[in-house]
Amino acid sequence: MQPSARYSLLMTLLLSSQLALGQPGPGEGPDENLEAIEPVAEPVRVGLAGEYPADIARFLLVQGVSGAQLSPAGDYVAVSKSVTGEPQLWLIPVDGSQSRQLTFGNGITFFRWAPDGNSLIYGADNAGDEQEAYFRISVDGKHEAELVPALPGAFRFFGGVLPDDRHIVFASTERNGLDFDIYVRDTESGEQRMIYEGEFAWWPRTVAPDGKSLLMTQAVGEDSNNLFSLDIESGEVTTLSEPERRANTEAGGFAWTADGKYVFHASNEDREFRALVRRELASNEVEVLVEADHDIDNVQLCGENERFLIWTTNEDGFFRLHGRDLIEGRDLDIPEVPEGVYSLSCPPGSAVAALVVNGWSTPGDLLKWDLAAGSAETLWAANLAGLDPERLVRPESIRMPARDGVVLQGLLYLPREDVRLDDGPPPVVFDVHGGPTAQSMVNFTGAMQYLLNRGIAVFRPNIRGSTGFGHTYVTLDDQERRLDSIRDLVDMVEFFREDGRVDADRAIVRGGSYGGYAVNAVLANHPGYFIAGVSLFGVADWVTALEVAAPALKASDIIEYGDIREERWREFYTTYSPIRQADQINVPVLYSHGVNDRRVEIYETEVMVRTLRANDIEAPYIRFRDEGHGWRRLSNRLFYHRREAEFMLQQFGLTDSEDNADNE
Repeated sequence: MQPSARYSLLMTLLLSSQLALGQPGPGEGPDENLEAIEPVAEPVRVGLAGEYPADIARFLLVQGVSGAQLSPAGDYVAVSKSVTGEPQLWLIPVDGSQSRQLTFGNGITFFRWAPDGNSLIYGADNAGDEQEAYFRISVDGKHEAELVPALPGAFRFFGGVLPDDRHIVFASTERNGLDFDIYVRDTESGEQRMIYEGEFAWWPRTVAPDGKSLLMTQAVGEDSNNLFSLDIESGEVTTLSEPERRANTEAGGFAWTADGKYVFHASNEDREFRALVRRELASNEVEVLVEADHDIDNVQLCGENERFLIWTTNEDGFFRLHGRDLIEGRDLDIPEVPEGVYSLSCPPGSAVAALVVNGWSTPGDLLKWDLAAGSAETLWAANLAGLDPERLVRPESIRMPARDGVVLQGLLYLPREDVRLDDGPPPVVFDVHGGPTAQSMVNFTGAMQYLLNRGIAVFRPNIRGSTGFGHTYVTLDDQERRLDSIRDLVDMVEFFREDGRVDADRAIVRGGSYGGYAVNAVLANHPGYFIAGVSLFGVADWVTALEVAAPALKASDIIEYGDIREERWREFYTTYSPIRQADQINVPVLYSHGVNDRRVEIYETEVMVRTLRANDIEAPYIRFRDEGHGWRRLSNRLFYHRREAEFMLQQFGLTDSEDNADNE
């Protein structure tokens, strides 16, 4: 029997059994008959400040800022900040006066300054369903209006505000629920006009200074894009970059000259890493300004007469600041700032940039960078919730060979000597990132620092297919090579067996989204390497997952995984999906999923839970009815991570009477 025939038979039998048992199939919502743990109201336990090992709640209550944007006049920095767990919009005055919260609803998904600096545009969805509405709110927070209402099936991508401060541009799937078209909307009259009809993922990225055109991208896989200029009035499209070998021209951002003749951005076209380039729009000539053996990001053009060009490099997940005085032709003096992942914002004409540092010991500090003076001062410092920063652990970037000669990389966090459990090497948690084309960086991760606080090492692998290590590396897991990246996790375990810094015989694998798939896949295809798994909203069956993928993922999925509409890919994933090898999983796995998830259907988790339980494998399952692809609400994060930590400590044999009493 051919694989496609076997798949059809298996799916027929599976769906028939689900129907007979009243179990929902793909896209039909949660299985109400499946035993699941769901959040309940419980008191917040934090322990005492200065008490170690510190309670996990303190690591989750750490508060930083993200997404800083300096206002057009340079007097405020708008940031996203989560006090209750829901990200809200805050304004932090540059003069150091008191910050204030502007939004108070379900949480924001993005924000942008309006050109006049008197208001901001922001997006918000419903409990993580990713179907946004758009709003405008005044700087004083006293006036707020809905600009674009949410629509069922309308996934959106915001492109910007035109200079008239009245019209906005965005992409939306409202035409058919699948393809992103680009619209311009009059926010006063509500009149909306499609200016480009797309297929799959077409997104407006930045509006030209005169408001007559914009740059838009077409997604090419998970990591690349084509680049076009779109005339807003006529809809005329000009191709700027559509290379035969896919490339990324958008991840580093876009910085226009005031006359709109040039745009600075980062591009890895015809090279391994993203270089800093200047593109002339009229001729489409590209000048390479800076090349490095690392990706360039955060491109900003600042200062009077466009004097300062600033950017960052990503060096194994540690970011570095760079800058150039274009008038004097010299490199800028770079201030000393904490290690971490950086984001920059600098409005046209400003000699000051806003800098957010999210690092292993600095979870979201906001700094003001004086570009001329080469100095930086803190505007807002993250609240460490009573934790001692000296006890937070710095990672080390390490490399190791895979069996086929590919050089792999990851970040290794080793617990302090005074919290080690014994004289031997510590047990380890492999924390696999999502994407698949994401990257493990040195940003603050509270749940992982808690494990280090308990004497457990953490390794955050960047298996092949991760970004940050060149174009070739990110393509090494495409399509038929999908399981090569899963095998990398096994080779990393073997490396640590020889290396000796961690106890590779006591390893747990954990991950969310694509990382959740990686957990399912490595336990199913390579039993015996991990003693347990933790899979958050991960894929079980690529056939069903790709068929019902969210619109934003459809086009990228074709490059990354293959077109599931084609018989060859249905046959391939019929054979090589974790659910097909689930009978080989022989260790406990903790599962979790949000009912509102629009990226990975809840079916993917629940079919794994049912299968493992049928095989007498321990598979506890936590289900959130008010979450989507990840946990936004603080109460849910506290509920989940306390139980995740308890599960892992149990698997390591490290629970004690105090832990058990806390969870009774």
